[in-house]
Amino acid sequence: MKNEIILITGASGCVGQYLAHWLIENSSSELLLWVRDPKKITSINLENPRIRVLVGDLRQTNKFEKEISQVNRVIHTATAWGDPKRAKEVNIDAVKNLLNLLNPSNIKQIIYFSTASVLDRNLNLLPESFSYGTEYIQTKAQCLQELESHKLSKKIIAVFPTLVFGGRLDGKSKFPTSYLTEGLKDALKWIWLARWIKLFSRFHFIHAADIAFICGHLATSDFEHSQPVSGTKIRKFVLGQPNTSINEVIQTLLRWEGMRKVPQIPLSNWLIELLIILLPIQITNWDRFSLRQKHFIHEPVTSPETFGGISYAKTLSQVLHNSGLTKH
Repeated sequence: MKNEIILITGASGCVGQYLAHWLIENSSSELLLWVRDPKKITSINLENPRIRVLVGDLRQTNKFEKEISQVNRVIHTATAWGDPKRAKEVNIDAVKNLLNLLNPSNIKQIIYFSTASVLDRNLNLLPESFSYGTEYIQTKAQCLQELESHKLSKKIIAVFPTLVFGGRLDGKSKFPTSYLTEGLKDALKWIWLARWIKLFSRFHFIHAADIAFICGHLATSDFEHSQPVSGTKIRKFVLGQPNTSINEVIQTLLRWEGMRKVPQIPLSNWLIELLIILLPIQITNWDRFSLRQKHFIHEPVTSPETFGGISYAKTLSQVLHNSGLTKH
């Protein structure tokens, strides 16, 4: 029986490399890794006969028309933000072009990476993501909306990572370091001040190794799952651990640093608005919406335990230990 061919876009990124490594270690699939710079791939041996690297921009889909027509599964992690024009070209146009080049008789599954920011608590699209969102949020929301009517929509599984940790800060990991893990160093610099503030916002996080387990499971099985969101063709999975609060995060960081607790001042919405007025803080419409929404929680959320696995980092304490962060 011929091995399946899995195309991974954005394969040099943090999540992309964890995914490629998991599939090499846990499957017999052949991998097509679509990257702009193969030198950034540090987690796997590119000389492996099961790997073929496609070097090019995602907007150059016709460059790999033959290869794309042969794939059986796609894991689309590539994305763009910052420049509105490029965000539209990569996050919307290139996705549709990629799907149109797939051979319907060959393709079994498309795992499409979005962001949990575009969903409400019940996994429905947030109307505010279109009106207030950044170019990244808006293009992700628009793409998801358009994919619902695509001819391959029933083969699409949309995954929505929450806040993503990954890699290490001490240079001892072969995987790239995620932006959130990099931010841990700055978080510790300000913990002396943050410990005086009590915030009520709740959110989810997940480690890239756990994303790889979940998506690897989906990509190596003929998984069927009842759709929890009515009126949609695309199956949706928000990837995250049980929700935690910013206040709990502050307490965890204080224990990590060996700093004592202090009386906390509740930071209410009116006080935040006052600080924005008094201090030279520039915020977007999406920032204001996020401050009003306060909680970023979803139901249900998916972790490795959903599929009988064990999370690499289920708690923030485990995230800190796995990040190579210096402990005081």
